Amino acid sequence: MVFNSFAFAAFFLTVYVLYLLTMRRHRLQNALLLIASYVFYGWWDWRFLALLAFTTLVDFAIAILLDRRRGVSLGTPSHDASPRYALTPAGRRRLLFVSIVANLGVLGFFKYFGFFVDSAVEGLALLRWEASGPAIRVLLPIGISFYTFQSLSYTIDVYRGELRASRNLIDFALFVSFFPQLVAGPIARANDLLPQVSRPRILEIERILEGAYLIFWGLFKKIVIADNVAALVDAVFSTASPAGDRVVLGVWAYAIQIYCDFSGYSDIARGCAKTMGFEFPLNFRLPYFASNPAEFWRRWHISLSTWLRDYLYIPLGGNRLGSRRTYANLMVTMLLGGLWHGAAWTFVVWGLLHGVLLAGHRWITARRRTAGPGEDEGGTPVERAFKTIGFFQLVCLGWLVFRAESMGQVVNMLAAVFAPETWRILSGQAAAMLVEAARLAAFSLPLFLLEWLQFRRQDLNALLALPAPVRGFAYAGLLFALVLTGNPTARPFIYFQF
Repeated sequence: MVFNSFAFAAFFLTVYVLYLLTMRRHRLQNALLLIASYVFYGWWDWRFLALLAFTTLVDFAIAILLDRRRGVSLGTPSHDASPRYALTPAGRRRLLFVSIVANLGVLGFFKYFGFFVDSAVEGLALLRWEASGPAIRVLLPIGISFYTFQSLSYTIDVYRGELRASRNLIDFALFVSFFPQLVAGPIARANDLLPQVSRPRILEIERILEGAYLIFWGLFKKIVIADNVAALVDAVFSTASPAGDRVVLGVWAYAIQIYCDFSGYSDIARGCAKTMGFEFPLNFRLPYFASNPAEFWRRWHISLSTWLRDYLYIPLGGNRLGSRRTYANLMVTMLLGGLWHGAAWTFVVWGLLHGVLLAGHRWITARRRTAGPGEDEGGTPVERAFKTIGFFQLVCLGWLVFRAESMGQVVNMLAAVFAPETWRILSGQAAAMLVEAARLAAFSLPLFLLEWLQFRRQDLNALLALPAPVRGFAYAGLLFALVLTGNPTARPFIYFQF
């Protein structure tokens, strides 16, 4: 069941009507949403519901044990604060270790078992040792990377004393499995989402309308833009020897596709949540307007980049242990961030590439004694425009690696780019190239116009602030495009595979 399907429309409408009918019974609402979330997840494969329940129960129990001696330090009386329940620091560390092993063990087995086995077999083959992996293939549970990180951050926060453990299993289970963001984020933090779960929600017409706008705009980005440019992307990446200019166009198209696909999902998730009185964290903030790597990662997949910062980069030492250690921490963080996306060497290289970009940007800004990587660079609008366009090409280089089936394909496509004789536009075939470029530009134009307005006004809700006639004209145009060019077949979201 995907957001861009009639099945989900019927599912959400049914859940929403029942949700409204139980507005005065908060606990019943939570039970309803929990059942709906398990139905939603089980729609793909009911067998994986056991994994979701396992993660939930393990972290729920461990967090309560970790929280037994936190009452005094947090200023809130604890139900289990008596000395006989106190845990030693070593005991608390062991409990946290159990949570980490349980979560990452399940994630590692289902996501990386085949990758490491195949890599080991290939490595032994290079040494002329014959070996074969087990004749089993592990099916990847949808969304496991997202809900695992979300649940794991909860136990880490309780261990650090930054959060009280939930004593209500239904509330906690709903926090882990809430269906709008269950399979592709945003990755919510417990200190933000759990209080919203545990207290009654208040529905306001402004938030409902904003949620409806996010749902509509997310569907437009997914169905009209992402799914239509996907044909060009698939054609380029499935060609054994594509022309160099077609590789460039295909990678630009993929940059648009993956952004509209993933941010479209996040918009729909946030919109569904808003209509029910919840607020999810912002996951994208005009990432292609970034002019440097640090700014890009403050705008792209924000919930993951901040998770990696808070639970990996900073615990490794962050930038507190000298420049060399800082660069090493950046590389390790981005390498693991790349591996989080999938079990393939292309994702590892993609992560390393962004690690190099972040480290290089930090080194350059330090040498110039200007703003650190956590601050935007200045300059005139023209200078910033050139920096943004130039950095976008580096991002697209990363997308080529990210999308490719293998590193061999990456090498072949880069070779075509730097071989002018393969470019069709230089060999009398400019017409076909221009048709594909015009098609990409036509589908990308609505995105560019709206995001330029948002960037200029520094307001992601800039469209909602326009005069009513202008808004009405914009909505009519988007709806017309949705009906005219929408793909009747519900294409899965790209990040479902992660």
